[in-house]
Amino acid sequence: MTKPIAQRAVRASAFNVTANLIQAAIEFGRSVALARLLDPEAFGVYGYAGSWIAATATIASFGLGSGLLHRARESEGELALRVHFTLSQTFSLVWAVALATAALFLIPDTMPAHTVWVLWIMIGSSLVSGLSETTRILLVRRVVFRRIALMNTLYAVLSTAVAVTMAWQGFGVWSLVATNVVRAVLNTVGYLIYRPAWRPRVGWSGDVARYLLDFGRKSFLASILSRALDQVDDLWTGTVLGDASLGLYGRAYRFATYPRSVLAAPLNAVASGTYAELKGQRKRLSQAFFRVNAFLVRTGFLAAGLLALTAPELIRILLGAKWAGMILTFRLMLLFTLLDPIKGTIASLFVAEGCPEKTVRARAVQLAVLVAGLLLLGPRYGIEGVAVAVDLMLAVGIVLLLWQARAHVDITVPRLFAAPTVALIIAMAAGRGAIELPGVMGADWRTGAVKAALFLPLYAGILFALERKQLHLVIDTARKMLPESFLDHTLINRLRGRI
Repeated sequence: MTKPIAQRAVRASAFNVTANLIQAAIEFGRSVALARLLDPEAFGVYGYAGSWIAATATIASFGLGSGLLHRARESEGELALRVHFTLSQTFSLVWAVALATAALFLIPDTMPAHTVWVLWIMIGSSLVSGLSETTRILLVRRVVFRRIALMNTLYAVLSTAVAVTMAWQGFGVWSLVATNVVRAVLNTVGYLIYRPAWRPRVGWSGDVARYLLDFGRKSFLASILSRALDQVDDLWTGTVLGDASLGLYGRAYRFATYPRSVLAAPLNAVASGTYAELKGQRKRLSQAFFRVNAFLVRTGFLAAGLLALTAPELIRILLGAKWAGMILTFRLMLLFTLLDPIKGTIASLFVAEGCPEKTVRARAVQLAVLVAGLLLLGPRYGIEGVAVAVDLMLAVGIVLLLWQARAHVDITVPRLFAAPTVALIIAMAAGRGAIELPGVMGADWRTGAVKAALFLPLYAGILFALERKQLHLVIDTARKMLPESFLDHTLINRLRGRI
């Protein structure tokens, strides 16, 4: 990396990771509180409406944001921003009207009647939030994440206060819908009114419009398939198994993916800008790609193993007995914690290299695997069968995407996965065996604590022993991601010296 982009990437990572740590902690507390205050049915209604929004939102964006993010002559300057804003708002309005009308026919009888109103309010909130999309893309392009990080943190605080208060007062599903309204208001104020990085204006240029539409066309099908992969399981579960089952499945997915939101989401956001800056520099791009994914794999395996071991105890302690039906589903969904972040970094790589359409083939195969899995496993095994279908889909997709990424970066799969896989298997076996010791079983807090006390040092120790010569790469990535005030540089330098 050149020095300016390195400095911006480090600074952006610092803001992003710090904000996401705060945000994840607050939203985790919110999820726990709402799970105790609301029934699974409320989460099922909200999740079903949200799935329709997420599954169709690509129509509103049409991949135009990727075209603006990609470095090209047509994407530079004020005119490009104006054309993007004009096109994106036109697509968004068409999407909102079409989905609001279709909502009258989409909601099945298995869902409560007020689901239509929930969907309509969420559509309106999404439409308002989309007004600031051009500004957010501009900040990502510049690898400047301070405002984004601050806005995300503010959203976590305010939406939590509103949702928990409303749930406490008995508003049910509307407590969840309120979080979408809060985001719409904050995006309007934070990006468009208070010292905006860019003031929205309409504008037109045939050349810029053709460039954005052509780039969007190439990524549109990939985006549609990606959205389908993320939402088909929810839509199928809500339609076939009902709102209560979807509530359990949705919460299992949500809690399983919290580790991803802490580190993977902010790192992927920064990686997209970094990959764009390193376009055409294969060696340096390969180094950046490996460091990002090595860090994600090792931290993801750590989080997934720990959560899988302690799942029964955590769910009973935090959420209560009414959520015990999601324990196995939660464990199965932890494969997302292991692999899904890699999917995001590869997609960012393809966008940066100007070939977002490369994900289409992999996602088409994934969608076929997912649909087949849902039809074969879902009716017989319920939400556990849905989780297995999703895991199979993700594993197939990662293999295909890594194979395609070799055209742009040098990848050594064993170097990426071997050591953390060995450490995970051994540490999990030891943690599971701990419950056979006298006095461990009984109180949930004691059983969970013993499992964690064995797993964490054993995983770290095995990983250190197997990767002593290259562990400094992971340490460097962690050091660059966190603000300097968060780190003891003397300790880190000693670690690096011993390695």
